[in-house]
Amino acid sequence: MTKPIGSKCNLDCTYCFYLEKERLYGDAGNFRMTPEVLETYVRDYIAAQPGPTVSFAWQGGEPTLLGVEFFRQAVALQARYANGKTIENAFQTNGVLLDDEWAQFFVQHGFLVGLSIDGPAHLHDAYRVDRGGRPTFDRVMTGLQLLKKHGVAFNTLTTVHRKNSAHALEVYRFLREIGSGYIQFIPIVERNAATTSEETLWLAPPPDHEDAAALDAQVTPWSVRPAEYGDFLSRIFDEWVQHDVGRVFVQHFDAALANWMGQPAGICVFSANCGRALAVEHNGDVYSCDHYVYPRYKLGNLLNASLASLVDSPTQRAFGQAKSATLPRACRECPVQFACHGECPKHRFLRTPDGEPGLNYLCAGYKKFFLHVDSPMRTMAALLATRQPPAKIMQLPRAKWVPARLKRKSPAAPF
Repeated sequence: MTKPIGSKCNLDCTYCFYLEKERLYGDAGNFRMTPEVLETYVRDYIAAQPGPTVSFAWQGGEPTLLGVEFFRQAVALQARYANGKTIENAFQTNGVLLDDEWAQFFVQHGFLVGLSIDGPAHLHDAYRVDRGGRPTFDRVMTGLQLLKKHGVAFNTLTTVHRKNSAHALEVYRFLREIGSGYIQFIPIVERNAATTSEETLWLAPPPDHEDAAALDAQVTPWSVRPAEYGDFLSRIFDEWVQHDVGRVFVQHFDAALANWMGQPAGICVFSANCGRALAVEHNGDVYSCDHYVYPRYKLGNLLNASLASLVDSPTQRAFGQAKSATLPRACRECPVQFACHGECPKHRFLRTPDGEPGLNYLCAGYKKFFLHVDSPMRTMAALLATRQPPAKIMQLPRAKWVPARLKRKSPAAPF
């Protein structure tokens, strides 16, 4: 994913892990991707894609701070270097700066817009505030209405945190009511650094099993609790599987069904390995992942090396393969390992009951969720295997569902 404005944002969300990345660059420029870097990126990214479709993902910070003209230039460059390939664009925004010009641009060029919204006002405004500490919900909803007015394709991205995790159905029903047919849930899990790093970053870096200090960092008060996250997903799934299969698409549920069918999950956190979702900073620096924007995970710069060489470098391959290679024994023996795969390595900062490092902080929540959905997942997989739509599960009484087979191992996760 590309961050052409770096970490610059017009909001000051309490839980945002990316705002502090500004400190990595100090006074080096204005955090606006230069024309040279933009052209190099577009050209190299298209050339590096083996298939007929090339998907760009623009994020931040807040990319609308760059203005529409920057993305007109990006689209023009995409057309210049497309070489017969189909170009797609996804654009993640907080929605506050959207106006008619932005909406018309999105429609004209077929952008898919991801809107960040955490639920109804009292939950959204708990942490999503502007630089003056003011709530943003009303402005986000104004932006959403503009997208709807112009017929812009959109989905929603909802972070799950300490405040909204106890209101699962309220959040889900709100998202459904505002017209979101594609929903992403992102768990907030951050830790305060045990000691200030040399880069003066105050959030702890992803755990390194050789770095004992990283394991001592404390979870922030806005991070979701593991069991509550499992309950959050389970409650929403129960409503979805009764009423919304085939009508509302929830990324977690789609990925789970793929894993139950033995197919690729489609998202890195539930895949056996990772390493193909790099992050490109505003100045062309390339990092292993947007959750790993720390000096030790910098692969190089676009102006000095091609994207293809960086993503296929031994360093990055080792980074991706470490996801499965470092799974502790408790995870490898877990009945839901095939669905979870240890989730994101960034969250693996606990120890297993036998003291082995590398247990995911959200383990208890994911185990609860995946055990909960075993029977309906098997049923939908069986429907697909006989070329029937998964939505048919809504017509079946539970007595007709394929029986669950997963069994919770003993002892249970100790959280």
